[in-house]
Amino acid sequence: MQAARGLIPDAAAAARADLLQLMWLASPALPIGGFSYSEVLESAVERVGLRDWADIKAWLQDQLHLVLARADMALLAQAICAWRATDPGRVRALNDWVLQTRESSELRLQTEQMGRSMMDWLRNQHAQDETLVASTRVCASPTYPVAFALAASITHAPLADCLSSFAFGWAENMVQAAVKAVPLGQNAGQRILAELVKAIPLAVTDALTRDDDTRQVFAPMLAILSAQHETQYSRLFRS
Repeated sequence: MQAARGLIPDAAAAARADLLQLMWLASPALPIGGFSYSEVLESAVERVGLRDWADIKAWLQDQLHLVLARADMALLAQAICAWRATDPGRVRALNDWVLQTRESSELRLQTEQMGRSMMDWLRNQHAQDETLVASTRVCASPTYPVAFALAASITHAPLADCLSSFAFGWAENMVQAAVKAVPLGQNAGQRILAELVKAIPLAVTDALTRDDDTRQVFAPMLAILSAQHETQYSRLFRS
């Protein structure tokens, strides 16, 4: 009874607290600016001709498996381990990899802006934790996956749960971007999100199998569309 009232912490209560922290990190209400980016989706609607929920679903499923799982999610798992092991050299190396593999100025600006905002949020939330505050300054220009990894590393959640939180936050943001850019109705957006939720576990499994040699960024169409988006007429999003 005491444990149920919160007087004696137990493993189940700690696990629930970790889950709530991961839900918080995935929330679109987190003040890191994710809502202002479409990650090339807006350009794909304009130039590739994505017109309905089925088109968007297929596009985002491909992006999840071919881009996110192979790159940012794989790196995220490694960065969480580096933060938990207090290995700033490894953290900086992973952060540099993200910066070096962003193939357009828009995509690089996105990861830098969201990374800075996540670190600012962490400093605000944990101002009394000097060690954590110092960690937020390990990288001169923190990227979003590395900053998210620091936030997730504070919990004791398994890596798979941390990656699921990251992927769901991405999926929800992309669906909201699609609702505005196509445009789509809210019900269509929820159908897309439901399909992405089904796909996330496989993407997480893939990401967890990758190491430095198999982590990769190779998405030439995304890179070209991102560069084209920089001069696209009448844009809603920053990327």
